[in-house]
Amino acid sequence: MNRETKLLKNIDWVAILIYLALVFIGWLNIYAAVYDENHSSIFDITQSYGKQLMWIGTAFVLATFIMLIDSKFFTTFSIPIYVLVMLSLMAVLVFGVESKGARSWFDIGGIRIQPAEFGKFATCLAIANVISRHGFKMMRLGSLCLVGLLLLIPAGLIILQNDTGSALVYSSFLLVMYREGLHGSILLLCFIVVLIFILTLLYSSFVVSIILIIGALIAFLYYRQNRGEFYRLFLFIALSFALLKGLKIWLDWQVSDLRLLLSVYALASLAGIFFIYKRKMKSVLFVLLASWTCIGASIGVNTAFEQLQPHQKDRINDLLGIENDPTGAGYNVNQSKIAIGSGGFSGKGFLEGTQTKYNFVPEQSTDFIFCTIGEEWGFIGCAVVIGLFLALILRLVKMAERQRSHFSRVYGYGVASILFFHVAVNIGMTIGMVPVIGIPLPFLSYGGSSLWAFTILLFIFLRLDANRLQVFS
Repeated sequence: MNRETKLLKNIDWVAILIYLALVFIGWLNIYAAVYDENHSSIFDITQSYGKQLMWIGTAFVLATFIMLIDSKFFTTFSIPIYVLVMLSLMAVLVFGVESKGARSWFDIGGIRIQPAEFGKFATCLAIANVISRHGFKMMRLGSLCLVGLLLLIPAGLIILQNDTGSALVYSSFLLVMYREGLHGSILLLCFIVVLIFILTLLYSSFVVSIILIIGALIAFLYYRQNRGEFYRLFLFIALSFALLKGLKIWLDWQVSDLRLLLSVYALASLAGIFFIYKRKMKSVLFVLLASWTCIGASIGVNTAFEQLQPHQKDRINDLLGIENDPTGAGYNVNQSKIAIGSGGFSGKGFLEGTQTKYNFVPEQSTDFIFCTIGEEWGFIGCAVVIGLFLALILRLVKMAERQRSHFSRVYGYGVASILFFHVAVNIGMTIGMVPVIGIPLPFLSYGGSSLWAFTILLFIFLRLDANRLQVFS
């Protein structure tokens, strides 16, 4: 059996068929989203849908080229590919053109290329290279720092381009790291940080600090199983804060309530450290350190939030209900939800979407392409698209688990994690469940860089998978 026959036999055709179905659905809905009666031909290259067809054609050429390359190319040159893409991310900061407030694009002969999109597969290759090395242990400090550095470099460069949404995609690699040995407590800590962020925006650092201190006291009671100590500690903190609050009012101190509370908790913590050392209560020490870490995170949230762009803050406030501005920051999401809701169960029909046709939804062929599907194809269309994405992601996970090569397994989980993040966040944006951060829906949204990058990301793994039977380590 020659090499080409073996390759055709070992290719995962199920994943390729799902890919083709998603690309075709995307092309049809781009046509519907920006349909122009004066340019009714779907092949008209002067319009977005005609240009997308050209991107699709070149994406197929890329996919074919990748499948013909020896799979060892990707394992051997994974780090040089990563370095090359990082250099392009640096270069775009100097030579790139600015669009919609972000300097993220190279303009080459009228064709715009976004290097940030290609950073995903390059980072995925580099992470797979590092994690699959002999002797790598995920929970070693050096290993965590190395993987963290590989993620922070592209994320930081993309943030400098003023494209925070694309930078957040790199958080999806936490799922890969968890599969490869990252302790579940770190994932829990990440969840707690997100929760603290939301609580601080909804209330204040003072209120959140009270909640965290009460939580720490409850954890202390759980570990110590001593109600007497719990009540004494609780009364000490409450009465001390009340005393300082009274003195503040009486003496007109210009001190915030948060500082008074933290001063009291600091005294209680110092006393606690003495007993921890004396009685060797490591669990209580962990509770104490965790509580102060969370309090610090809460205080830092306000500072970090103030560094965001005004439109980013408005979108987060609108999502959390802090502000309600359906004609301003919440306009996109509000119109998107109207479009999806108006589609009903079976939709209004192809090219019959009024929200789409009359341009009520901004970015309807890119970031908000899903609302076009919802309006014209209804619940059935949405279910089909989500079902295809779910089938593809689950297929990728299954493929990753059957790999004999550690490199291929890590890369496969990286592909699945990136796709999951993009699909969950993009669809979440259109239905108002997550802030609008401006990331495309894989294979469906208009754009050559996005389609090329996701095609390369997927087909590298399909090539690695096609060679799985010849790999034994």
